[in-house]
Amino acid sequence: MLELVEEHRCFDGVQRIYRHESQTIGLPMRFSVFLPARASSGKVPALFYLAGLTCTEETFPIKAGAQRYAAEHGIALISPDTSPRGADIAGEKDAWDFGVGAGFYVDATREPWARRYRMYSYVTQELRETVLAELPVREDRIGIFGHSMGGHGALVLALRNPELYRSVSAFAPIAAPSQCPWGVKAFSGYLGDDREAWKQYDASELIKGDAAARFEGGILVDQGLADQFLAEQLHPDVLERNARGAGHEVIVRRHEGYDHGYFFISTFVGEHVAHHARVLCR
Repeated sequence: MLELVEEHRCFDGVQRIYRHESQTIGLPMRFSVFLPARASSGKVPALFYLAGLTCTEETFPIKAGAQRYAAEHGIALISPDTSPRGADIAGEKDAWDFGVGAGFYVDATREPWARRYRMYSYVTQELRETVLAELPVREDRIGIFGHSMGGHGALVLALRNPELYRSVSAFAPIAAPSQCPWGVKAFSGYLGDDREAWKQYDASELIKGDAAARFEGGILVDQGLADQFLAEQLHPDVLERNARGAGHEVIVRRHEGYDHGYFFISTFVGEHVAHHARVLCR
């Protein structure tokens, strides 16, 4: 059962925060929802947004300014938290890039993380099913996008579950996590040292094969060239190269002067919503 935490009028629709008891995580979880005006008279398409390191379910609706564009297209926006909260695992709050606020959208297999840190299953199964059961969202018109760690998550979830997500895009994603410090730290901690097991959560690996999902309109990626994390952590060139080698359409747009933050995201979020709307709103 959903508990409404707060609600605000927004572009003739409503912006809400919900709380529910997650069976997948075993703890309460929160997520945000924007419902456009059209949702008052019927089910609408939806975009799931996955946020980055240190963020919560509130970061995207407060900072990105996406509601304006979602209202124009009649699309709902759903954004979950970035990790479990209150798991009481020793050390989970010691670093900003691992543990609380840094679930990396994987199902952990390594103890002590395996019981609670199951964000992959939470987003693809429980959250999705809860949204479909409780909110006016169309099951056959769902897309996914995200930023940084969440861009990684969006790419991985879409590539692995094309039957669930019809469109996908990302802002400055951690595109090859097996090859960067953030990803190596997270995967080692959550999944262990078997690098073969990491490939299931690495978009640049998933996109290599002919069997990888293909999305109408391609995969849109925006990357700022003044991003302080670009060289060491993000590696969009690896995703781009592997996609090209396998014949997949990945459009990486590079922007002079833009950094890693929400000023960058808010500049291009309208184009991302439009990218999804071309597929979801037909």
